[in-house]
Amino acid sequence: MRGDGVRVGPVGLACNPASGKDIRRLTARASVFDNQEKLAIVRRAIQGAVAAGAREFLYVPDSHDIAASAIEEILGRAEVDCEIVAKPVDAPQTDSALDTIRGARALREAGCAVAITLGGDGTNRAFTLGWPDAPLIPLSTGTNNVFPRVIEATVAGAAAGFVATGRLPLGEMATRAKNIAVDVEGEASDRALIDAVLTSDRFVGSRALLEPSRLRALLLTRAEASGIGMTSIGGLVEPLDDAEDCGLLIEFGSGGFRVRAPIAPGRHEVVDISSIRRVELGEPIEFDGLGVLAFDGERERVLKQSQRATLRVERDGPWVIDVDRVHTHAARAGWFRMEASA
Repeated sequence: MRGDGVRVGPVGLACNPASGKDIRRLTARASVFDNQEKLAIVRRAIQGAVAAGAREFLYVPDSHDIAASAIEEILGRAEVDCEIVAKPVDAPQTDSALDTIRGARALREAGCAVAITLGGDGTNRAFTLGWPDAPLIPLSTGTNNVFPRVIEATVAGAAAGFVATGRLPLGEMATRAKNIAVDVEGEASDRALIDAVLTSDRFVGSRALLEPSRLRALLLTRAEASGIGMTSIGGLVEPLDDAEDCGLLIEFGSGGFRVRAPIAPGRHEVVDISSIRRVELGEPIEFDGLGVLAFDGERERVLKQSQRATLRVERDGPWVIDVDRVHTHAARAGWFRMEASA
């Protein structure tokens, strides 16, 4: 990054071939995002970035060669009228979240100016574990998504191109997201982008959170009334958006009230809430075991008996690029205008 906050470098691409395919397709009627659709999304994103001036691309290899195939199609069909360079980063494949974590780290080390991710909340959480302050355009192709958005890839790619070529400063085009820092007693730290949950489970098992009776406590960076998943539980009682410098803590159980919330696509459930309150940025929140910690909608770690996890909502997450803001600025600057032909 230059001293004026302008980033110049390749556009990074990270696509999770497993997103949009989990058990919620069987238990909650969620939509399926197949890999052919993801390939088409990547292809359109590259074409948009090229139209905005980007010529260099780096991508995270994946088990289905989605990004590589998209690039091969573009070059093979001469779908762009200029020379582009597209290379994979060195990231060993394990068919696990480690691929995304290592891939994000490799994109950062290679000097990417902006990254486009395809996946859900879990994919973006893994990406930011590898690159915590990444400049991101997250495209939604997963389940229960709150962090990534549904944006036409052609337009998202153009926004990435404008930023990656240094025509727009990142700080003016992006907002620093909140996240949840998680310190686990005696173990490695962790983080979540949207929600951290303590359940009464003893094993990770199926990663999806589908049983309200097992919920013990929930910490949210945002609570969306029109959202789905854990965010909806808070959003239908105490809405909280990403711009507000606080989090929301919910404790589950009797003695309070009930809310009927869409905890998964096609699945409303009644949830018992004993208390709910806003928490300040940096305020420590303690979750005690025995139980399982889930981050961004998926069970991740077992908390042993009497083991403690301390959680804090902070505003030190990734820089999320506002695609509409980029295009509005570019339009007002006249970058889309061309001379009329004679």
